[in-house]
Amino acid sequence: MAKIEWDLIGQRFYETGLDRGVLYVRDDEGEYPLGEAWNGLVSVSENPSGADPNPQYADNIKYLNLISREEFGATIEAFTYPDSFAACDGSKEMKTGVMFGQQSRKIFGLSYRTKVGNDSTGEDYGYKIHLVYGALATPSEKGYNTVNETPEAMTFSWEITTTPVEVAGFKPTAMLVIETTATNEDQIAALEEALYGVTASVDPLIADADPYLPLPAEVIQIMAADG
Repeated sequence: MAKIEWDLIGQRFYETGLDRGVLYVRDDEGEYPLGEAWNGLVSVSENPSGADPNPQYADNIKYLNLISREEFGATIEAFTYPDSFAACDGSKEMKTGVMFGQQSRKIFGLSYRTKVGNDSTGEDYGYKIHLVYGALATPSEKGYNTVNETPEAMTFSWEITTTPVEVAGFKPTAMLVIETTATNEDQIAALEEALYGVTASVDPLIADADPYLPLPAEVIQIMAADG
């Protein structure tokens, strides 16, 4: 093995940005059909918790460490949210334009994209696709302020917790990350067709297809397919 070298040209990587947010409300069968664009997404702060060591002692020594189960949570901040997210935020429509609060909250999935850059090509180097499953939003504060000489657009914020889904060969998970710089272009294209949908007018040989959030087992199949 050659001597380690630091900060070589093309190897100074960084991550930035957030875009292509999509909401998928879960149905009664545990699927995530009919994605809806989440415009105005400001930030998604991923907040994993757990995985705490629990030391065990025997023979007057530290015998081993047992690790608690890790859980995935996040904070979502946005200027606005899709209409279907109202049911995830504890609102239920009585009739058009009339909403009741403090109702049961629906579970949802989420996808969003973050950019990966380097010193050679900048932000065009690649991106990561983040997939979140089994998310449940908790009630959040909404601060309404008067308009003044320095007006600012109000943002909404939600803390979310998740329930992992089963994945054959792996521990249950609520988060998948796909990095385009390390995967096949055809596989990424197939995954994005599922996540974002297909419009026939773009390719007359392909029928319209609604966007949906594939479960981890299907994501594995997509990413394992020959490109």
